[in-house]
Amino acid sequence: MREELFEEGGGVFVTASSSLLEQLKKVKGLIFDWDGVFNGGVKGGAMPSPFSEVDSMGVNMLRFGYFLEHGEIPFTAVVTGEFNEAAFKWAKREHFDAVCYLVKDKVKVLPLVDSMSGVKAEEILFTFDDILDISLAREVGARFMVGRQGSPLFTEYCRMHGYADYITGNAGNSNAVREVSEVVLCLLDRFDETIDKRVDFEGDYAKYIKLRNEIPTKFFKNEGSEFIENNPL
Repeated sequence: MREELFEEGGGVFVTASSSLLEQLKKVKGLIFDWDGVFNGGVKGGAMPSPFSEVDSMGVNMLRFGYFLEHGEIPFTAVVTGEFNEAAFKWAKREHFDAVCYLVKDKVKVLPLVDSMSGVKAEEILFTFDDILDISLAREVGARFMVGRQGSPLFTEYCRMHGYADYITGNAGNSNAVREVSEVVLCLLDRFDETIDKRVDFEGDYAKYIKLRNEIPTKFFKNEGSEFIENNPL
């Protein structure tokens, strides 16, 4: 089984891959945390909160895979507790549907996602890494947790409480997001197809990328219980 490749790299299927597949088939929305997911979570450096093009390709292929699966691009958003300029610029470049920032209680984004797209909690795949994310992780349909060696008790907590379906073998600064994308595409049996069609850059991929590049990214600042549309760029 190809899933064994991920386990050999340290990945853990908390939910059996066969059951996880059933959850993934229902996914119509992708939500990503930022710090600790696309990077190591380090702040204050010369280039705080960076991202990797390796992860960018992974996210693009994941969205394309779901386009092939359902015939439409999944609603895609970054939800972060901080003000992350790198996240803003990257999400706009990649034509995400939304970036929600300064969100300290992340479950609050669910009504906004529903109003924007009609996507329900059980149709969301959430990629996360830390305590701030649990309120959302425990409500959604598929939960991918970024693993790291420094918080084994928290990792065990999430496993015991059923807040993670898969835990990555790679940390956020070692392309955990790319791992997530490959796990999902593998289970959906779309991995080879997405690569083949991306390389051809015609047909389905040409249609997908045209539609993707027409998506306007909206920015929402969380203020109390409200989300105010506010472009920080």
